[in-house]
Amino acid sequence: MNYVIIGAGPAGVAAAETLHKADAESSIILIGGEGKPPYSRMAIPYVLTGKIEEDGTYLRKSDGHYDRKGITFLQGQVSKVDPGAGMVALEGGQAVAYDKLLIATGATPLSPPIPGMDLDGVHHCWTLDDAAAIASRAQKGSNVVLMGAGFIGCIIMESLVERGVNLTVVEAENRMIARMMDATGGAMLKRWVEEKGVTLMTSTKVTGVAASGDKLTVSTDAGNDISADLVVVSVGVKPNIGFLEGSGVEVVTGIKVDDRLRSSIPNIYAAGDVAEGPEFGGGFQVHAVQPTAVDHGRIAALNMAGRDAKYGGSLIMNVLDTLGLVSASFGHWMGEDDVAVMVNANACNYVKLAFNGDHLVGALSIGRTDQIGVLRGLIQSRVKLGAWKNTLKQDPSRIAEAYVACLHG
Repeated sequence: MNYVIIGAGPAGVAAAETLHKADAESSIILIGGEGKPPYSRMAIPYVLTGKIEEDGTYLRKSDGHYDRKGITFLQGQVSKVDPGAGMVALEGGQAVAYDKLLIATGATPLSPPIPGMDLDGVHHCWTLDDAAAIASRAQKGSNVVLMGAGFIGCIIMESLVERGVNLTVVEAENRMIARMMDATGGAMLKRWVEEKGVTLMTSTKVTGVAASGDKLTVSTDAGNDISADLVVVSVGVKPNIGFLEGSGVEVVTGIKVDDRLRSSIPNIYAAGDVAEGPEFGGGFQVHAVQPTAVDHGRIAALNMAGRDAKYGGSLIMNVLDTLGLVSASFGHWMGEDDVAVMVNANACNYVKLAFNGDHLVGALSIGRTDQIGVLRGLIQSRVKLGAWKNTLKQDPSRIAEAYVACLHG
């Protein structure tokens, strides 16, 4: 059996290693497109802060790891997938044959359709090469504009603050991390980062970037111009699927997969940020976080090797440390009418619980690291809360007691 995996991030590496365990006699080819060993994008901010070197981002550190696992690591950009021929074409003309294929190509950062995105000094923070370019300009005291205060933007924000820059963040939404935090939580986070010296402009869009000598000028729809030595763009990502055009693989937002991570073509699977897979509680979604990517890769590989492994669905879950303040969101906290809220703005503590009948289905938390595990456990277990629902509605801080009573009582 010839297994080919496109994409050498966490999903691809987890899949390759799982295939080696499940079917060690077969050929496993792992294709990476960046000219680097397989690495984690989530570690890039730590390179920016100097906490780790580039090799600290590598997913497997020991020399010869992939060779020992029987995995052939091939560097190259995939230009086409031909399911009829069972072939993957690389830029430059090389063709790689497969019996079963896993697509784990991750996501591509978005650029807003405004002037100046191609100027020197305007960068995404998505690759190790991006990190090196940003580090060369983000010196102590330099003026930096960060476009976007979403999940990825906030991770980049922390790295830039640690580098000692003068940072202005421009966010189009009316609050930070709008997809994982409501208005109350967003306002709490905004006050927190402003107290740390960050200038945060919400409900504001960048309308263009222009070169002004050796500086950049960032224009906004608020009517003001911002002088910058560096502009970092973090306005979202999209699944990396352009090479699938004409392949017949069904794509909605990402590659549509079933609960075995199988695409519309039976011997082609997808995993990670590129896959639109089952969501915990029903429906399908692209869930672009590393734990989901690793789970996808493992489950897809088992099914590729002939096992019957069902994927139970990814729980919408994000945990973020923003300049020392930890926030978390789980499940379906948005749109539920049956909620309980506890706010202590002065202490930057916030808990919001969302219920559907007798079950906890979603939660938000700020400043309460002790509750992260139990919130996830209560949601994923689908345990009936019974009398504890009324207790939690009166006092959401008692979530740990509810967890012990409902799951272990």
